[in-house]
Parts: sequence; structure tokens; C-alpha cells
Amino acid sequence: MKEIRVGIIGTGNLANTHATHYNNVPGVQIAACCDLNRQRAEEFAKVHNVEKVYDTYEELVKDPTLDAVSVVTWNNSHCKISIAALEAGLHVLCEKPMAISAEEGKRMQAVADKKGKLLMIGFVRRFGLNTEIAKSYIDNGMLGNIYYAKTRCIRRVGNPLGWFADKSRSGGGPLIDLGVHMIDLARYLMGKPKAVSAYGITNNAIGPQSNVKHLYRYLSKDPLKVSDVEDFASAIVRFDNGAALQVEVSFNAHIGKDEISLELLGDRGGLTVEPEMHLHTVQNDIVTNIDPVYTVPKDAFAAFFAKEIEHFVACVRGDETVCRNPAEDGVELMKILDAIYKSAEIGGEVKID
Repeated sequence: MKEIRVGIIGTGNLANTHATHYNNVPGVQIAACCDLNRQRAEEFAKVHNVEKVYDTYEELVKDPTLDAVSVVTWNNSHCKISIAALEAGLHVLCEKPMAISAEEGKRMQAVADKKGKLLMIGFVRRFGLNTEIAKSYIDNGMLGNIYYAKTRCIRRVGNPLGWFADKSRSGGGPLIDLGVHMIDLARYLMGKPKAVSAYGITNNAIGPQSNVKHLYRYLSKDPLKVSDVEDFASAIVRFDNGAALQVEVSFNAHIGKDEISLELLGDRGGLTVEPEMHLHTVQNDIVTNIDPVYTVPKDAFAAFFAKEIEHFVACVRGDETVCRNPAEDGVELMKILDAIYKSAEIGGEVKID
């Protein structure tokens, strides 16, 4: 088995998840890491048994011993870092969102194609067990033609602050942070139709709610208490096959509780994927609900990433010949996000090329 030597660029919260699962894959060595905060990178290296610490990503990608890198940095740096790594001959696993615009995504994909290197996007929810089960139902025709999907990822008080709330670094708020997961998952299960238009709204009237006490929220490593991103976004996306997707996302909203949901409607059946899986259909002229029985992983978040990292390594080794999360899917997702933000800005529908 060929040893795969990986570099990790950015050593914030999510980088620890990448590192943990790389270290669990046989024949993988985390050979290098870097971060704008040198001390943080050095602490990360000690925890995860990383061989070298570099000051910059430019130095890291020149390491001749590396095969691949994970890019786990601010969204606005994904494009330049991924391109530098690809130009250096490295395979890249780039965290979602792919970039902060479709144009950046296209540039990244073009370099990957030119260099003949893998550019995989971190659509981690594609690796969920519930996604696998849902896809088996869909692939076996139990939903028939899927004509509509509806998804929500709503937080009551959930602005992570720090760079997530700084539009210059994040590219936006819950739409580009949370919506990217749910829109991609819905589109993936729908068979990846091409989006042709979007109508969206955004709102930022509530603000970061950094004054709220006694309530846990995920926070950036550097939780500055400022925010210039949207609190809430909603959109309708239309696809070339006539199907449509409704999405709602929020960092902050005055609601009863946080919610993650995804429903798919087809002409032979409907499927609730989140928060619990239920198949709705008609059998023997009787309206019927089917509830699959399966063991939910104790830590579903960790299970998603474990499978994603294993798949990336298998693709780098050549054991997998088809990448589940290719660059072109990242570009299509960025086109949708661009269109929703533009629609919210102009107050009308935006066509997608």
C-alpha cells in the first residue's frame, strides 16, 4: 500500500476533524500543516503528530514529499490556496463552500483539469448513512420522478461570529455556510439537475446576538462580536427538468427551536430524509408510510467525515476511479448561491447559465 502524505492548510476547528480521520486511515501520514497563527499550527502539530509546520501555504505546497492537501481556511482563500496546491501537482480536498463565487470555482476547476489532479469539494453530507439509504430508494425508482424538494437549516441563536460573520472572509452568512450543505444534498438526491433560475430574499435585522447568555453555540476560534452577513435567507430554485427546490436557512431567527429538514416529492412516492427518515407512498391502493430501521451512528458528524476522508484517500491512491464530490458539482452549487444573493439584491428572479 502506497503511503499518502497529506498537508493541512488552516488549523482551526474543522482541521482537527480532518486530521483525526486522516490519522485513522491506514497508510496516511499528515506530513505538514500551516496557519496564519504559527502558535496554533504548532499546537495542532503536537496533537495530531504532524511532521512539519510551515509559516505559509506557499511554502507548504512546495514540499516535494506531499501527495495531497486539505484546504480548511476562510472561504475567501479557498480559490488561491487550492490553485497554488494544484499548480504544485497536489491533489486537493477543499472544504465547502468551494469558493465565494462561481467565477472562482471555474478557475479552480480549470487548473485541476489542466494539471490532471483531483479537486474534491467537502460536501460531507453526501457521505451520511441516511443519504445512502435515501439514494437507494431513489435509485430503485421508489420516488419516481422527483419534482419538488424542500429543505430548512434554521438556527434560533447560531451565528458563529468571527470570520463566519465577516462577509469579506466568508462571502456571506447562513446561505453560504449552512445552505451550501442542504442545497447540495437536495440536488444530489434529485439526480443533480442543472439549476436555471433562482428567486431569493435575505434579511439581517437581528444581528449577531452576541449578548445572549446561557445558551451553547458553535463559535469560531476567534469569535469577534461583529457581523455584516445575513441572519436569514430563503429561495426557490428551478431546474432544467422542471423540478424546484425551496430552501430556508438562518443563523438567527425568533423560532421555537433549531431545525434541520429535507423532504423530496416524487410522482411515485415522497421521502422525508431529515430529521427522521420516512417513505410515503401508495401500495395496494392504500396510503402507506415506510420507516427504515437502521442504527444511527453515535456521532453522525464524525461518521460523515470519516467516510469523506476515506473516499478522498482512495481517490488519490487510484482505488476509487469516480470522485463522489467532483469540482464541477462545486461550481454548480456556487452558481446557485450567486444567483440567490443577486436575486435578494435586485428583488427579482435571476437566470442561471
